[in-house]
Amino acid sequence: MDWSIQEVARLAGTTSRTLRHYDDLGLLPPSRIGPNGYRYYDQGALVRLQRILLLRDLGLGLPAIAEVLDGQQSEARALAAHLEWLRQERERLARQIASVEKTMHAVEGDEQIMAQEMFDGFDHTQYREEVEQRWGADAYARGDRWWRELGAEGQRDWTARVDALGRDWTAAAESGVAPDSETAQVLAARHVEWLRGIPGTPAATPGGDLKGYVVGLGEMYVADERFAANYGGEAGATFVRDALRAYAEANL
Repeated sequence: MDWSIQEVARLAGTTSRTLRHYDDLGLLPPSRIGPNGYRYYDQGALVRLQRILLLRDLGLGLPAIAEVLDGQQSEARALAAHLEWLRQERERLARQIASVEKTMHAVEGDEQIMAQEMFDGFDHTQYREEVEQRWGADAYARGDRWWRELGAEGQRDWTARVDALGRDWTAAAESGVAPDSETAQVLAARHVEWLRGIPGTPAATPGGDLKGYVVGLGEMYVADERFAANYGGEAGATFVRDALRAYAEANL
């Protein structure tokens, strides 16, 4: 059994144009081409599409997704890894939902809010040890205090700003522009400006080694897959690193 490109697009919540783009990249070729020229997809293709969409949700760009799919020959093992990540996300979101519901009920009922329950599932301290090792306990303490003082609205705005920057970096990398192009350098300037607003880092410290910090962060984005995922994978992170280095050499 197979499905037409229109049926697959409808089932997956995407578009025929996107599926054709995936085909052009060699990411998702159709199982067969009908006499009418239409693309058709079998069960194996649908499994591959599911994996593509899951990896996109993880923040990977299309080149990085291709590398992952080519490097994982066992679909069962790959899907098991995806499933584990989804279960962890489900658990985290369930904790956040329960936390917000408790707060809502307390507010609506004019009850005492249980502070220790309000932030279950919201863990911004998970990298505390790593931050202290890299930049010292004082850097973490200042950054933690700054984050708490932002308040809920400020934290949402900051997170939205970070997400937008990551999306713009990924889009620029996938567009094929050079790291030293005007597009990339405008993004690099935004990135450095964002870093300057984070207390406790060399970017926000007068007299700090801003150039070395920016260049070093770029290297870390490539070396650490957790950071690389923010920019579409290793290829995107490499683009960000090279753009930041070009900006630092010219402006810092």
